[in-house]
Amino acid sequence: MTTRKPRIGVFKFASCDGCQLTVLDCEDELLDLAERVDIAYFLEAIRRPLEGEFDIALVEGSVYTPEQEEYIRDIRQRSRFLITLGACAAQGGIQALRNFTPPDEYPRVVYALPQYIESLAKSRPASDYVPVDLALQGCPINKQQLLRVLVQMLLGSKPRVPNHALCLDCKRQNIVCVLVAQGKPCMGPITTTGCGVLCPSYDRPCYSCFGPAYQPNPSSLTRRFAHLGFAPHEIQRLLHGYYSQAPEFREEGQRYARS
Repeated sequence: MTTRKPRIGVFKFASCDGCQLTVLDCEDELLDLAERVDIAYFLEAIRRPLEGEFDIALVEGSVYTPEQEEYIRDIRQRSRFLITLGACAAQGGIQALRNFTPPDEYPRVVYALPQYIESLAKSRPASDYVPVDLALQGCPINKQQLLRVLVQMLLGSKPRVPNHALCLDCKRQNIVCVLVAQGKPCMGPITTTGCGVLCPSYDRPCYSCFGPAYQPNPSSLTRRFAHLGFAPHEIQRLLHGYYSQAPEFREEGQRYARS
C-alpha cells in the first residue's frame, strides 16, 4: 500500500518573482524534496493545469486586481495550509507604497492609456482576504528558512520561524554595530532575523527587507535617528520601504511624514 505524497502548489500574485526564484535556487535540496512531495502546481518551473487540492500552498505577491482577489480565495479553499512568501504577500511589498497616494495617480504616470488598467484601490496582503497559516518574511525570502519549514511540516511538526531582532545575530557574529560605532541609520534593532546579517556584514546599515521583529520599538529607534541629525523625510523613507504597511512601521513613518 502506497502513501500519497503531500501536494504542494506555488502561486504568483503581484510581485517581481524573487521569492519563486529563491525556491528554484534551492536546486539540490529541491530535487530531494521532489522525491517526498508532489509539486503539483508551479508555473515558474512546471507547466501543469491548476486542479485538485493542495496540502501546502506557497503564495508569493500582493493582491492587486479583482481577479487576484477571487484567485486567492480559490487557493485558500483548495489548500490545507497556506504560507505566504516574502514582503509582498505578507504586507503588500514595495508596490504597497502606492497606498499612500490616490488610486489613479500612478497609472496616469506609468501607462499611456490608464483607462484600460483595472486594479484595486490598494495593494494588500493575502491575509486581508483569507486566513494565512504562516508568513515567511523577506525580500526575497531566505531559502534555508523555507526548507526548514517544509521539513518540519513533512515530519508532522508545527513549523517555527525565529523572529528576534537582527541585532542579536550581529552580536553572535561579532559584527561591529554600524549604528553605535558609525552613526549609520541601521534598522537592525527593529528588524526580524532571516537575512543572515548580509548588509551589516559588509559595513552597511540594515534597511529592513525582512520587516518588523517581534514587538519592535520603532519610536525609540527613530528618536535615535533624529538625534543623529537625520531629517524627518529620511526617517520616514527608512520605515516606508519594503514593509510600509506593517502597522508598526506605517504609523511611525506617518508620524514623521507630518513633521
